[in-house]
Amino acid sequence: MPIFVMLTTLTDEGMKTLKHKPERIKEVDREVMEKFGVKIIAQYALLGPYDFVNIIEAPDNDTVVKMAIELGSRGTIRTLTMPAIEVERLIEDLKSL
Repeated sequence: MPIFVMLTTLTDEGMKTLKHKPERIKEVDREVMEKFGVKIIAQYALLGPYDFVNIIEAPDNDTVVKMAIELGSRGTIRTLTMPAIEVERLIEDLKSL
């Protein structure tokens, strides 16, 4: 299944939610799995311009777009999502050029 890297930034509303209910992070993880079939492979809090990085596994680009729109529409986060290609696959693809 395709892998994606999702960087998220909390809005002011998201910061308030996280402060008052930190377990909301895990609730959202369960929601995206149930609603979109997206698996969170790894999740880290960050220092810097982004607040979290998630490595996710999703069926396809369309699913990730729908998930990002759903999450962003709540007004608590902004996302930047990128497809990730395994290095071994990249090497094999480059050899066939």
